[in-house]
Amino acid sequence: MSILLQLFLSFVQIGLFSIGGGYAAMPLIQSEVVANHAWLTMSEFTDLITIAEMTPGPIAINSATFVGIRIAGLPGAIIATFGVILPSLFIVSLLAYIYYKYKNVSLLQNILSSLRPAVVALIAGAGLSILQVVVFGEGAVHFNNVEWIGTALFIAAFIVLRTKHTNPILVMSMCGAAGLILNLIIGI
Repeated sequence: MSILLQLFLSFVQIGLFSIGGGYAAMPLIQSEVVANHAWLTMSEFTDLITIAEMTPGPIAINSATFVGIRIAGLPGAIIATFGVILPSLFIVSLLAYIYYKYKNVSLLQNILSSLRPAVVALIAGAGLSILQVVVFGEGAVHFNNVEWIGTALFIAAFIVLRTKHTNPILVMSMCGAAGLILNLIIGI
């Protein structure tokens, strides 16, 4: 199977099953690009999510474009991006029609309410996977493998975001600068 077809089918699958948006798509993207195809390492995947989060646009589309260009150049970026968008074109059109026609039916409201916990679980799972890489790096989950700078920056960012409600882009920029400076000073 050609690499372009593999990219297309992988990102169609991600687009089809990433109910709940970009954060919910992260475990699916991780599964496809890290576990199934080994196109990226877990560390590269974490970098990918960071870049996809900072750049304008949805995470899944940014990720598809990045992975596609990395694996197969510009044609790969186009194919992967189209693959991740294609299911949404059909699904959103169908759902908009159904929702508009049946928006006052309680069964539809019950279905939508029951999807929310699954979306939260997907987002939490992706967050925990990324947190594991931040805290332990690529190594085994063991106290000796703790990445202290990443862990300290995570805790500081979490506290600032939860208590001060600071702009997340500012917090990310400050963590990036602090991480660079600390790694240069400590020499890691």
